[in-house]
Amino acid sequence: MQLSRRELLKAGIAAGASIFLPSAGLLAQAVPLIQRKIPSTGESLPIIGLGTARRYEAITTEAERAPLRETLRRFKALGGRVIDSSPTYGVAERVVGDLVAELKIRDSLFIATKVSTRGREAGLEQLEQSFKRLQMQKIDLIAVHNLRDTQIQLGTLREWKQAGRIRYLGITTSSEKQYREFGQTMKAEALDFIQVDYALDNREADKRILPLAADRGMAVMINLPFGRGRLFNAVQGQKLPQWASDFDCKTWAQFFLKYIVSHPAVTCAVPGMAKAEYVADNLEAARGRLPDLAMRRRMESFIDGL
Repeated sequence: MQLSRRELLKAGIAAGASIFLPSAGLLAQAVPLIQRKIPSTGESLPIIGLGTARRYEAITTEAERAPLRETLRRFKALGGRVIDSSPTYGVAERVVGDLVAELKIRDSLFIATKVSTRGREAGLEQLEQSFKRLQMQKIDLIAVHNLRDTQIQLGTLREWKQAGRIRYLGITTSSEKQYREFGQTMKAEALDFIQVDYALDNREADKRILPLAADRGMAVMINLPFGRGRLFNAVQGQKLPQWASDFDCKTWAQFFLKYIVSHPAVTCAVPGMAKAEYVADNLEAARGRLPDLAMRRRMESFIDGL
């Protein structure tokens, strides 16, 4: 039987559940989140953001929206800034736009979305729809999603950046099959950001993409930091190693995230978050000590040995 992350937390297998208590939450607010700079400008962002794939995609009722509203409220209250979405994530952009407007938190956030279509006119239409759904006059980052019609869409994004409609541009992938083309595009284009899949059990990007991003001065956003749930399944029934306390790690989620954001080329990771309790847990990965190189190798060996 596979346990969900919620069940792991309830069962006490993930240590440190006290971070969800109000007193601990107040204490966490007093400790700023670790930040990294965007190489192209020097602007700083918290190393943990929020992704909106899957659980924001098919929201139709207020009962479904309510926990997401609380998630975003808690995210902002605990110092979160980066929210990543896409027009391919169902109604996620609209949900984010509505909730951000209701909560009146736009000015404190860094909003990222994508363009995912072919042809200049289709790209322009999709981009305009993203602005309407997100209810924003300016979007912080738009990236070409999964290298779809990269040259045409990057051309539009450069025009929009120059016109002040967007602040940053980039490209994304979530598949190792695209790494060759992805790397070629990174070498050929001036990009502010890349987004790539990377997890403790999925480390190919560390060999082929992350060093290139560092060399090219590109910020790195990480998707799928939990390996599509594989990592939580791998550790079910396992106690968090005692040595995890050496880098201020209290839960499995923090274990997986601290590994990702301790990589010097990584700017931020965007795990999906649709519950306030996950926000409190995940953002703790952006506080305290991070693993050094030797500890990262130990973490890799531990996961590889399961």
